[in-house]
Amino acid sequence: MSHVMNTYARLPVAFTRGNGAWLTGDDGHEYLDALAGIAVNGLGHGHPKLTAALVEQVGRLIHVSNIYRISEQEQLADRICALTGLDEVFFANSGSEANEGALKLARMYGHKHGNAEAQTIVMEHAWHGRTLATLAATGSEKARKGFDPLPSGFIRVPYNDLAAVEKAAAADPRVQAIWLEVLQGEGGIRMADRGYLRDLRRLCDERGWLLMVDEVQCGIARTGKWFGYQWADIRPDVVTLAKGLGSGVPIGAVVAGGRAAGTLGPGNHGTTFGGSPLACRAGLETLRIIEEENLLANAEAMGQRIRDGFAAALQGIAGVVSIRGEGLMIGIELDRPCGDLVSQALASRLLINVTQDRVIRLVPPLVINAREADEIVARLAPLVRSFVGVPAPQAA
Repeated sequence: MSHVMNTYARLPVAFTRGNGAWLTGDDGHEYLDALAGIAVNGLGHGHPKLTAALVEQVGRLIHVSNIYRISEQEQLADRICALTGLDEVFFANSGSEANEGALKLARMYGHKHGNAEAQTIVMEHAWHGRTLATLAATGSEKARKGFDPLPSGFIRVPYNDLAAVEKAAAADPRVQAIWLEVLQGEGGIRMADRGYLRDLRRLCDERGWLLMVDEVQCGIARTGKWFGYQWADIRPDVVTLAKGLGSGVPIGAVVAGGRAAGTLGPGNHGTTFGGSPLACRAGLETLRIIEEENLLANAEAMGQRIRDGFAAALQGIAGVVSIRGEGLMIGIELDRPCGDLVSQALASRLLINVTQDRVIRLVPPLVINAREADEIVARLAPLVRSFVGVPAPQAA
């Protein structure tokens, strides 16, 4: 009997090592990883350049307190600001912590502008984390159940609906920020319309609000651009990062610029472990390798290849509602709950998961090649066909 707290419905395999897009299980089998630790392992497993850098860093310096300067932290902040066009970075340990920091920034921004009860507009089906405040902002009743009373200060509206945002704003003069994922991950791989994002940027500019973007899952080259919001040619005031930033080493970041810059000062926020030399070295090497190996272009090309492959393999099947996504963040929505496909795929040595009950989520490593992209389709498409009751096509 394991003494690990029972908070996950774990699948019956443990992994002992990895190489690129492949993992070796304790059963001796190799598994094709189309989940990448849920969009974390962008460089795959055992990347030799990352491994060498981390070994060197561990031998030199792992952790010092944030009461001192940390050169790796300063270098990573400079790099992130160069990529985002924003001005300053606070480092945390996870996406939930980064999002909690962003919420604190929004509250402080409200206080500094005479709004002591600042409200943040958030989206239906959003996912921002499992701390109490980020859970309150998350659009999942299932995740929130049993944790009342949750913090207040959030106004929830339908995603991709500008009129709903404007109506909510008109009903409550305390609104100070709009917060959203530009591509909802847990919400079912749903991309915000680019025109909608530009309209939100305009609305925030007109009213002096913060536009805050949660890029925890879709950031760091996942969609084929460094950040998902860049597809709409906008610049948010606050961006949160985590998952792919450290390639498996825990790190989160709150990035602020424009009217949000300078909001937090000494004593307003802090962390013991956030921004350690090790975590920031992981972030620096991750960004360097993505650029050096042209993984932005690879994410876009391989994502298109996978979506095209499924479109051909599942063409005309009534049970398949849509195949969608951007880059290597892909969803296949069925017309029925499909959680059973996770264990079926595992039996076929393929790692996937299901979100929103009916959406197969694929977020493979950014390093996958064409053969591996085709193999994801080859292993999963027959399972989907069988699941919805459609026989496999006959060989010619």
